[in-house]
Amino acid sequence: MKTQLVIMAAGIGSRFGSGIKQLTKLGPNGEIIMDYSIKAAIDAGVSEVVIIIRKDIENEFKEIIGNRLEKRVKCKYAFQELEMLPSGFKVPDGRVKPYGTAHAIYCAKDYIDSPFIVINADDYYGTEGFKKVHEYLTTNVDKSKYNMCMAGYIIGNTLSENGTVTRGLCKQDSNGYLTDVVETYEVSKKSDGRITGEDDNKKEVVIEDNDLVSMNLFGLPYEFLSELEGRFIKFLEKNNENIKSEFLLPSVVNDIIKENKGSVKVLPVSDKWYGVTYATDIEYVKNALSKIKL
Repeated sequence: MKTQLVIMAAGIGSRFGSGIKQLTKLGPNGEIIMDYSIKAAIDAGVSEVVIIIRKDIENEFKEIIGNRLEKRVKCKYAFQELEMLPSGFKVPDGRVKPYGTAHAIYCAKDYIDSPFIVINADDYYGTEGFKKVHEYLTTNVDKSKYNMCMAGYIIGNTLSENGTVTRGLCKQDSNGYLTDVVETYEVSKKSDGRITGEDDNKKEVVIEDNDLVSMNLFGLPYEFLSELEGRFIKFLEKNNENIKSEFLLPSVVNDIIKENKGSVKVLPVSDKWYGVTYATDIEYVKNALSKIKL
């Protein structure tokens, strides 16, 4: 069965500083994180890549990775632009950023024609997550509901040494299906070894060492796309005047679960996650990637 890798590369990392975060050269020969993710996805069985970018970075993107990527795998480019809205809606005055990760998938829907794996462009997920998600997508084909899945990373394998992070803690039922993702803020490992964060009320949350978190590596059936426009319209009707509101992929997935229209299997992954949350993470990530053979 054909599967696609959908890479969300249109965002701007405000904490990173100047420059385009997704295109930072981190590998020993100038590779960027996407090189490693694409290699892992191809090895897992993915046959096509859809990359969601902005028009204003198209030329630089193709110069840095696109031209060499096209020699390795079939790829398509989708563009996430602020103005890409359902008929009857317009961008409110003052809004400058697109509407978030579910909006990115909405903008790419015409380029997706199979089950697909979704990742962030600036995260390296290892290899195990791609293998498990790809296997799930190609073996769970019951179309009576949305059979979704996600890689669940051990919390300790996702932290930054250079500051706190926000993580979505995965709550599961006894069969390993997702029941909720609890956003937890200011997460870090303390000097005594405890991992703590804060809830929505800024109350301390103690996190178990082996708790799983979502790092936005989802496996979604093609039929998932049929949910996006109607849900986006409802989102805009309620939130469009809030110029910072976001139409987020985890929220759409969570709503589908709550409505009993689908399920999300949490696939535990032991690989370490690498990402540049802060500019000071660069050397650490460079060292890790230097040990990975492309």
